[in-house]
This record gives sequence, C-alpha cells and structure tokens, in this order.
Amino acid sequence: MSRLRIFAENDTTTPHLSTTDQAQIARELARIGVAFEQWQANAPVAPGDAPEKIMDAYRADIDRLVAERGFKTVDVVSIAPDNPQREAMRTKFLDEHFHKEDEVRFFVAGSGLFTLHVDDRVYEIKCEQGDLIAVPDSTRHWFDMGPEPSFVAIRFFTEPDGWVGHFTGTDIAQKFPRYEKGQAG
Repeated sequence: MSRLRIFAENDTTTPHLSTTDQAQIARELARIGVAFEQWQANAPVAPGDAPEKIMDAYRADIDRLVAERGFKTVDVVSIAPDNPQREAMRTKFLDEHFHKEDEVRFFVAGSGLFTLHVDDRVYEIKCEQGDLIAVPDSTRHWFDMGPEPSFVAIRFFTEPDGWVGHFTGTDIAQKFPRYEKGQAG
C-alpha cells in the first residue's frame, strides 16, 4: 500500500503525518508541487512483458502526460531481485540529489521509496503498483529501491541528460530509514 510520512528534517523517528489514504497523499504532496496519481491499465500487464505492451496498457495516461508536460522520451525500466548489478543500482541514488528536469515515474509493478527534502521537512513516499509521482526539477531527494529491488516503471524525460543526479554533498539521506521490505511497509 502506498504511504506518505512527513518528518521534521532533524527528527528521523517521529513523523508529523503518516497516511496510506491516497487522496490525502496527493493533497499533501500537491502543497509542495509534487503530483501523485493512480493509473489503471487498460489491459493486463506483468513484469517481463515487452516495453511496448506495458506502454500500450497505459497509453491514454502516457499521452496525456506527454501533451501536458512536453516530454520527449518515455521508456520502461525493469529491475528484478536477482539483478547482478542491484547493489550498485541501489547505491546510485541513495544520497541527496536533484535533477534539472522533473523526475516522473509510474510504477507498473513493485515498489520503491522516494524521499524528498523540502525546506525543513522530509517527505517519505512509498510508491507501489499504480502510483505515479512527479517530483519537480531542483527538488532535493533520494530514491531507494531496497536491497532486493523488484519493480517495473515507466519513466518520462524532457532531455537526454535530465536523469543525471546533481548531488548536494549532505548526509541527510543516511539519517533516515532505508527501504527494507517489511520495515518500510
């Protein structure tokens, strides 16, 4: 189940808010400019399906988002728990960073933990199947796919280098909980 927890940046243990209500998650995130939506497939899809089949199942929402936001590239990324590069892939975005374009991800299957650092608050969002999150450019954040990553996501890009992370050099991400299946649930 999707979940939002909001912390003070200096208190990693006691959230000011913890909710699994999707409407409340969307409202709270909208206050900081983050879009959060749920999409439904128009046909059955599963991990391992061809990217074209996955994108066709969400074509109406993909086309709407591309038209609204001007994305130039849409792709599908799939990561399984047995991926030999899983540790390096997990580590890549565990530190606080930002991008020079919106980071927009739709979870077709599986889950991941986006954590946003906005002003003096930390917003921890567990995204699962059916969730779309759109993090505005320059928003400081980190992403944890867990030690045994398992997800399929549709990614949206405006520029080829838009996904490049610009790291802040702070240690805030190490102070907050990591995404461990069962613990972050």
